[in-house]
Amino acid sequence: MPTTEDIYNYRRVNEHLITGGQPSEDQLRAAAAEGVTTVINLAILDPRYALPDEAGLVRALGMAYHHIPVEWERPTAADFAAFEQVMDAVGQEKTLLHCAANFRVTAFYSLYAVKRLGWTEAEAEALRASIWHGSDYPVWEAFIQQIKRSI
Repeated sequence: MPTTEDIYNYRRVNEHLITGGQPSEDQLRAAAAEGVTTVINLAILDPRYALPDEAGLVRALGMAYHHIPVEWERPTAADFAAFEQVMDAVGQEKTLLHCAANFRVTAFYSLYAVKRLGWTEAEAEALRASIWHGSDYPVWEAFIQQIKRSI
């Protein structure tokens, strides 16, 4: 029986938040069974990677669904602002935050945690590095630095 821990690049941030790559239908069912009440998706709806109707499935399972499509080659400050709004609204609800591979998510959440939750830069970098270690994406490094300057 699948669990949320089977999600690609799964990370448990705390008792309220798990992050990962694209979950399967069975993994979303497992999330609902584990008490997740909200799913936030930062990936674009690309049929090569996304589920055919993730929003419909999530809602049918009794969970709230939020989609903030962040283009891999063009993350924006507006994307991050939309993410902040949703995260602020979700609060302490048990949440599954995902994208395609947990890169977008760990970048966004680490910035959010510094800005809104009082995390240190080291704590934020540890979360991001757990996924990004050895990766080189100049567009994302520039985006992260841009957001850090506004924090």
